[in-house]
Amino acid sequence: MPTSEERESLLQQRSRDSSSSFSVSAEELSKLFDPKNEDHLKKLGGVKGICKNIRVDTSVGLSADEGVSQSDQSAFRDRQGYFGRNVLPDPKTKSFWQLLWAAYNDKTLIMLSIASVVSLAVGIWEDYSPRHPEDEPRVGWVEGTAILVAVLAVVLTNAINDYQKEAQFKKLNAKKEDRTVKVLRNGREQQISVYDLNVGDVLMLEPGDIIPVDGIFLEGHNLACDESSATGESDTMKKKPEGKGDCFILSGSKVLEGVGRAVVLAVGENSFFGRTMMSMRGESTEGTPLQAKLDVLAEQIAKMGFAAAIIMLFALIIKYFVTAALAPEFPPAGDIAAAMISIVIQAITIIVVAVPEGLPMAVTMALAFATTQMLKDSNLVRVLAACETMGNATAICSDKTGTLTQNKMTVTEGTLAREAFDSPENSKDWSKKVDKDKIVSLIFETVALNSTAFEGKDENGNVEFVGSKTECALLGFTKNLGSDYEQLRHDANIVKVYPFASKRKTMTTIVKVKDANAAETNTQSDYRVHVKGASEIVLEACTKYVDAKGDVQELDEEARNKFNGLIATYADKALRTIALAYHDVSDEDYKQASDDEPPLNDLVLIGIVGIMDPLRPGVVESVTAFRQAGVFVRMITGDNLNTAKAIARNAGILTKGGVAMTGPELRAMSTEEQRKVIPRLQVLARSSPTDKTIVVNRLQEQDQVVGMTGDGTNDGPALKLADVGFSMGITGTEVAKEASDIILMDDNFNSILKALLWGRAVNDGVRKFITFQLTVNIAAVVLSFISAIGSENAESILSAVQLLWVNLIMDTLAALALATEPPTDDLLHRKPISKYAHLINFRMAKLILGQALFQIIINLIAIYLGPRIFHLENDLDGAILRTMVFNIFVFLQVFNEINCRRIDSTINVFKDMFDNWIFIAVQFAVVLGQFLIVTFGGIAFKTVPLTWHQWLVTILIGSLSLPVGTVIRLLPDCCGCERRFQEEAKPLTTYSRMHWEGAIGDVRDELRVYSLLRRNRTSKPREISHARSVSRTSSMAFSAPHNYGSTDNSRSATQNRFADLVKNAQKYNQENNGQQS
Repeated sequence: MPTSEERESLLQQRSRDSSSSFSVSAEELSKLFDPKNEDHLKKLGGVKGICKNIRVDTSVGLSADEGVSQSDQSAFRDRQGYFGRNVLPDPKTKSFWQLLWAAYNDKTLIMLSIASVVSLAVGIWEDYSPRHPEDEPRVGWVEGTAILVAVLAVVLTNAINDYQKEAQFKKLNAKKEDRTVKVLRNGREQQISVYDLNVGDVLMLEPGDIIPVDGIFLEGHNLACDESSATGESDTMKKKPEGKGDCFILSGSKVLEGVGRAVVLAVGENSFFGRTMMSMRGESTEGTPLQAKLDVLAEQIAKMGFAAAIIMLFALIIKYFVTAALAPEFPPAGDIAAAMISIVIQAITIIVVAVPEGLPMAVTMALAFATTQMLKDSNLVRVLAACETMGNATAICSDKTGTLTQNKMTVTEGTLAREAFDSPENSKDWSKKVDKDKIVSLIFETVALNSTAFEGKDENGNVEFVGSKTECALLGFTKNLGSDYEQLRHDANIVKVYPFASKRKTMTTIVKVKDANAAETNTQSDYRVHVKGASEIVLEACTKYVDAKGDVQELDEEARNKFNGLIATYADKALRTIALAYHDVSDEDYKQASDDEPPLNDLVLIGIVGIMDPLRPGVVESVTAFRQAGVFVRMITGDNLNTAKAIARNAGILTKGGVAMTGPELRAMSTEEQRKVIPRLQVLARSSPTDKTIVVNRLQEQDQVVGMTGDGTNDGPALKLADVGFSMGITGTEVAKEASDIILMDDNFNSILKALLWGRAVNDGVRKFITFQLTVNIAAVVLSFISAIGSENAESILSAVQLLWVNLIMDTLAALALATEPPTDDLLHRKPISKYAHLINFRMAKLILGQALFQIIINLIAIYLGPRIFHLENDLDGAILRTMVFNIFVFLQVFNEINCRRIDSTINVFKDMFDNWIFIAVQFAVVLGQFLIVTFGGIAFKTVPLTWHQWLVTILIGSLSLPVGTVIRLLPDCCGCERRFQEEAKPLTTYSRMHWEGAIGDVRDELRVYSLLRRNRTSKPREISHARSVSRTSSMAFSAPHNYGSTDNSRSATQNRFADLVKNAQKYNQENNGQQS
C-alpha cells in the first residue's frame, strides 16, 4: 500500500502529466482577443491547431466526465487548473476598522488630536490646581474632550459614509442570478451554469445571448453580434468562420441575430471582460484638490496660532516680571512658578482657539449631505471625494453610444409614399396624411414579414426587440404606429425568404397573398415580393413608386433624381438609409423565381427611411449648460467619423472651429502634436481604449480636471484614469461601474450637470464655513490676547466655557448651516476654479479681515468704554459687562453667519435663505441656546441675566455686522489684488476663439477658390477639385442647432455659395477639357 506522501506525489505527477498535454497556455490564447489578432491565430495553427492543443473535438465537444477516475473526483479539474475557471475572484474589501484608520489618516485630524491631548492634560491640571477658584466648576477638561469628540465624529462619519457607499455599490452591481448556457458535450446539447464553462467547450449561440467567454466562431448561419459595450463600435459585427471574415467572439458582446457555434478559448480572468474587470481593481491614493488645499490652510492657521501663542507667552512673562520688579516686594518662587504655569495655560488656550477643529467637520458634513442628496438626483457617489472634485471639472469626455445616445437604433426621419416626417414624434402626423388602408397597412406588412427580429426580454427582464438593429428600428417604428407584427406573421403565408447578404445588400421575402389579410394595392396578384435594403440598390431596381393615396406612379428621371437627393440629404445627416419596396407577381412569375437570387426587378418604391441612434432627451440643453459653466465637452467614440460628427453637431458638441479626427490619426501624432490639437479636439472617432487614456493624459498634463463618462467595458481604463469617472447604472457594464467614481442611476447625461452643481455647492459650502470660522478665530484670538495682556491677573474677557460655546457655534452648528446649502442655477454662471487657486480668494479675505477688525474694535470698545456707554455704574464686579460683551460677541457671529452665505459680490445676503430650512433651524437653535446660557448659565458660564433693553442693545450691536458686510463688499479692488489672484481655471481654448479661427479658415479657403477661378479665366484650366483642401486632420463644423435631432445646418452647408462656385468651376473644367480633346 502506498503511503499518503506517495499517493500525493502520484497525484501531483498525474496532474503534471495531464497539464502538460495542453500545448498552449492561457496567456497565449488571451492574446487572440485584445486586440483581435488573426496573425497570432495563424501562428497557433488556426482553429484546428488550437483545438488539438486544448484537446477537444469540436464535432462532439468535451467529455462530461473528463478527468474523473473516482466517484469523489470533480470533472475538468486539470483543465480548470491549467486554464482557470469562468469566475472572477472576489475583490478585496476594507473592513470597517480599516476604513476608520484611513479616515483618521489626515494631517488636520492628527494635529487636532495632539492639540486635544495637550488641552485635556492642561485643563485637568488647572481644574485640580490650588489656584482654581472654589466657586467655579471644574470644566477645564471640556475643551480637549470636545475636540476629541469632534475628531471622532469626523472619522466615524467618513468611515460610515465609505462603508455605506461600498454596500450600495455592491447591491447595485450584485451578480445576476446564475444563468444557463447551451454547450455541446458528448455529442449532445446540454444546459450548464455559466460558471461551469471551460476552455474547449463548444458554446451554442442564439439571438439575445450575452456571451460570457472569449471564443472562435466555428460554424453557423448569419450570426451577428453587438460589440458596442466591449469595443465602442456600434455597427453590427457579422461573424464568419476562420479565413472568411471576423471569427473572434468577445465576452460581454450580445448576439443580435443568427445562430452558431464557437469554441471557448478564454474564461474568467483570462477573458477580454475578465482582464478589463481585474485591471479596474487597483487602489488610488491620490488626494483631491480640496483636500490638498485644506491641508495647506490648516498648516498655515496652526503656524499663525503658534506664533500668536509664543508672542503672548513672552509678552505675559515680560509683563509679569516688570510688574514684579516694580512692586515693593518681589514674589516668592512658588508664586512665580504658579504664575508661569498660568501664563503657559493662557498661551495653550490661544493655540486651541486658533486651531480650526471645525474645518474637517465642515468638509465631512458638506460631502455627506451632498452625496445623500445626489442619490436622490440619480447620482450614486462611490468615491466621496469625487463629489467636490467634479465641482471644478474643466473638461468632460463623453462616450457616444449609450451615454449621449440611447444605444437603440431608431427611425428618425423618412419619406414614405411621398410624405415626409422629420422626427419619431411626427410619425403619427405622417400616418394621418396617407391612405390608412393602402399605405399604412402595406408598410406594416412589409416591415413585419420581411424581417427576422422579434420581441424578447433582455438581461434585465425588459421587453425589447431582439435581432438586427435595422430590423428592430423598423419594427419599433411600426409598433409606435399601432402595428401588431406577431398577428401579421401568424396570418401570413411566407413561401420564400432570401436572407440579407452583404453582396446584394437586400433582404427579400415572398408571401402568398390572402385577400382577407393582405394590404390592398392597385396591382394586387397571387404573390407579393417584399424588399428592403440599401437605398441606392433598391432604388435602382424600382420602376414605379406609390403616392400618398396608394396610386402607383412611374418612376421617371425627375422622380428618381428627387429620391437620390433625398438619400444624399439623409446621408449628410449620417443617417443609415433603408428603402422599402414591393412587387405584386402572378403565380406564373413566382414559379420562374430562382431559389438563390431574389427577383429584384420592376419593384414599386414605398419610400426611404433614415435610421440612427438618437440623442438622449436633454443632452443638447446639458451641453449648452456645460459650455456656459466653462466646461469643455468632448465626444470620444468607437463609431465612424461621419456618424460621430453628425451626432456631435446635433448635440451641440462640435462647433465652428472645432476639430474632429479619428483615433489612429491621434495615435500617429507625436506627443507635442497631440498637446497642440487636444485643446480644439471636440470629436474623436474610431477610438480605442488607448486613445481615450491618451486624451485624458494630455488634458491632465495641461492642468485640466477631467470628467469621463462611459458605459462600456472599453471605457474602464479611461474612467479609472480620469479625475472623476461616470458610469451608467442601467446600460453600464460591470467593468465600467467598477472603474467609476460616480454611477448615473438613470443613465441621463443631464445628471452629470447635477453632479457639477453639487460639486460646486460643496466647494462653496466649505469656503463659506472657512470665511466664517477664520473671522471668529481671528477675533477670538486677538480679544483673548489683548484682554489677557491688559488684565491685572492675565485672564481673558471670555471664559473657557464661553469660548467652548463659541467654538460649538463656529464648528458643528456653523458647519451644519453653511455646508448644507443646496445648489442653485447661479453656480452654472461662473467658470471653474483652478486647482492651484488658494482656498481663500480676495473677496473672502476682504470679508474675513474686515469683519474680524470690526468685531475686535466693537468688543474692545465694549470692554473698556462699556460701563459709561451702557450706564453700568452699579456693576461693581463687572459681571453684567462681561455678560454683555459675551452676548455682543455671539450675536456678531450670528449675523455674520448670514453674511457668509454669499462669498461672491452679491449684495443681497438673504437670497434663497428661507429655502434652506437647516440654516434657519441652526440660527434659531443658536439664539435659543444663547438666551438660556445668559439667563440660566450662572456659575458655569460666568453670566448674569440681562434686562430686555440690554438684550436689545447687544442684538442691535451684533446686527451691525450686516451693513458692515455690505460696505466691505462694495470696497473696490485695491492695487489689482483681485486680478493678481485670479482663481478661475485657465481654459485651453474658448468657443469664441475657435469660432473666430474657423471663420478665418473659411475666408482663407474661399479666397483660394476665388483665386483659382480667376486663374482659370486667364490661363489654361486647371483641376481644382481639391481647391477647398481639408487635408488637415481637423474638420471644421458649423454651429450646432438648438433643436434636438435636427440637422438644418447640414442643409445650409450644402447650399453654401462658395461650394456652388467650386462645382461650377469643376463643370467649367470638364467642358473645356472636352473641347480640347
